[in-house]
Amino acid sequence: MEKLTNYFGQNINGRRIVITGGTTGIGKAIADVLVSLGGRVLIFGRDQEDFDNAVADIKQQFPGSEVYGTPADVTKKEDIDKIFDIVDNELGGIDILINNAALAAPGLTKETYEDYKYVIDTNITGYLAFAQQAASRMKEQKSGHIINIGSMSAESRTAESTIYVATKTAIRGFSTSLRKELNPLGIKVSLIEPGAVTSDMQTDPKKVQHEKVEKLEMLEAYDIAMSTLFCLSQPKRCDIVTMQIRPHLQII
Repeated sequence: MEKLTNYFGQNINGRRIVITGGTTGIGKAIADVLVSLGGRVLIFGRDQEDFDNAVADIKQQFPGSEVYGTPADVTKKEDIDKIFDIVDNELGGIDILINNAALAAPGLTKETYEDYKYVIDTNITGYLAFAQQAASRMKEQKSGHIINIGSMSAESRTAESTIYVATKTAIRGFSTSLRKELNPLGIKVSLIEPGAVTSDMQTDPKKVQHEKVEKLEMLEAYDIAMSTLFCLSQPKRCDIVTMQIRPHLQII
């Protein structure tokens, strides 16, 4: 039997990785884990301060690490092009895409058309656009891995989050179909669906979120980062197609 230390995470070193929404929350936690293992990571988010803080924190934690990026919005074509210019000219390609940038949204009756269209453009069109750009590069090297971060909202379908449920249900279907399209090209596709996770997207104050973690009712972003690492650590013959991670006491 191969030693676990020779198996878990050893294929991350030197990999060229793009994480959408990688400056905060789940995306930042994934960036920390993959950078710690030698990944060459490009992160971005919409906010300049969040981006600056994330890069500074990564460099402080992991001196000598390779972290790239710029503030960008997944809904803007010019920003998508800007990110992939960095991919081509600084990273030198892409091996792994973590599609993670997403926005929360309430029920349909509580949002304007402009508000929910922006959520849809972020949560669905952004995923499609980045997957398309990544796949066009990965197919040339006949390898790559796209991980879409979905949500257990696609299963729970609560009345209070109609728009968000619609987008995450779309990502579930998209991931299934995309895997069928890309697997023959040597590209893996995985879907990770977390339950409740501590983040700025949550309506509860941070103190309440921490209490829910202690009561096993909420996950930490790091839990999803480690689940992502598990997906990425599998040998080429093995695909983690869908992974659901729920807090122990979150009953869906």
